[in-house]
Amino acid sequence: MADSFWDQGEDSAHNPGRLRHRAAVRISHWLNLLCFLALLVSGVEILISHPRFYWGEEGNVNTKPLLQIPIPSSRASVPTGYGYVLPDQNGWSRALHFQSAWVLLFLAAAYLGYSLYSGHLRRDLAPRAGDLAPAALMDSISKHLRFDLASERGATTYNVLQRLSYLAVLFVLFPLMIWTGLAMSPAFVAAAPAAVTALGGHQSARTIHFFVTISLLLFVLVHVLMVSLTGFRRRMRAMITGRDSAVEEQA
Repeated sequence: MADSFWDQGEDSAHNPGRLRHRAAVRISHWLNLLCFLALLVSGVEILISHPRFYWGEEGNVNTKPLLQIPIPSSRASVPTGYGYVLPDQNGWSRALHFQSAWVLLFLAAAYLGYSLYSGHLRRDLAPRAGDLAPAALMDSISKHLRFDLASERGATTYNVLQRLSYLAVLFVLFPLMIWTGLAMSPAFVAAAPAAVTALGGHQSARTIHFFVTISLLLFVLVHVLMVSLTGFRRRMRAMITGRDSAVEEQA
């Protein structure tokens, strides 16, 4: 799933018009985007019904929250400090959230299988020799903080920060998102209570789920920023058509 956001194929900078993104990568990229947006919108609607977070197994309006989002609620019974409530959209948002999560899970499983089978995971995502050396890491971090990305405009391989961030999404954030999401399901709690206890309880799972969502949203925003800084139209064209040009377009 992770590098379907920005998968890079052949050396298109030296081979104008050649395939840069395979069809499977392009399709998964846009389907992932649709699922992410559906999950984000529906998740916000679900959050509005109770914008308070707790730690442990139990949590309600009579419990001191660990964190409270300063927004109105869609339920009058939830104290928020506002003198009005928002329209309750909890029905369709939960259905959309559940359906989108299953589609995204299927896409992630298919992409992981493809990456393992094709060698893409080992070849393009695993850090290369020397990538994790402190000097190499600091150099890459320094360039990104200074927005010194001239070398990235024609790059056809991942840099070390991309590799690490994609691996973190694929093997840490996404599994944790699925785990915490299931831990909020009564059926899953009944079938595997130990998996919920390991997270600290039902409410802890909900709180972790929220912070993982924020982390994934930041990942997507940084991804869009980097694409914009290294040639938005060129990158978009490559992700739509699969083809790229050696000539950088003028903004």
